[in-house]
Amino acid sequence: MRHENILGFVAADIKGTGSWTQMLLITDYHERGSLYDYLQEHCLDINGLLLMCQSIASGLSHLHTEIFGTRGKPAIAHRDIKSKNILVKRNGECCIADFGLAVKFLSDTNEIDVPPSVRSGTRRYMAPELLDKSINMHNFDAHKMADMYAFGLVLWEMSRRCMTGDKLKGADDYAVPYHNSVPSDPSFEDMQQVVCVKKIRPQIPLRWESEDVLQTLSKVMQECWHSNPSVRLTALRVKKTLSKLDTDTSIKIV
Repeated sequence: MRHENILGFVAADIKGTGSWTQMLLITDYHERGSLYDYLQEHCLDINGLLLMCQSIASGLSHLHTEIFGTRGKPAIAHRDIKSKNILVKRNGECCIADFGLAVKFLSDTNEIDVPPSVRSGTRRYMAPELLDKSINMHNFDAHKMADMYAFGLVLWEMSRRCMTGDKLKGADDYAVPYHNSVPSDPSFEDMQQVVCVKKIRPQIPLRWESEDVLQTLSKVMQECWHSNPSVRLTALRVKKTLSKLDTDTSIKIV
């Protein structure tokens, strides 16, 4: 599954004796580290923000899409999208990593290799249908839409760190989603109360209204984290929207 916005796999091995086993996984190395760590130390300009957002949307779209042919791949849902599972590349793009909870869709049998546990992933980034256990675990689209909810939260994390104004100031301090609503290590009950019962979502800063790109991104993220999974944007739709936004922004700069 080679794609510039998916962490490249190099090799895997298993070694050990009868008493212990060591599993080795070798991937491409990206010295800038995770998006989570990067955002704590760096602010973004509009172009840098767009590049990151586009690259993640591109990787997620590739992941969610079944490709046929000799170099084909099944459709895959990640199920643990968060800033800690996204790496920043040297060219400013991002790539999606850590597929330990991913599930694939087998189109020939119309089945998914999903484990029995309903709740998977990181609690802070769990979609409402995962938190209240209303998700249909055997519907592959449901897992893709849960990914899109989490992606909306990641878009918010990145956008907060974007500088605005003539002097490129005004970036907000880094914060994780729901930082002011739940504890640092929230329980399922904490998240369910905030996301499902109170229907709280991360706050959109007023300063975004004065910047066209951030204004558009705020609409995208709000459609991604909608309570109703069926009305959330697909990864492909977000990819196309951001591509057009990037083109329009480039024209304005020129």
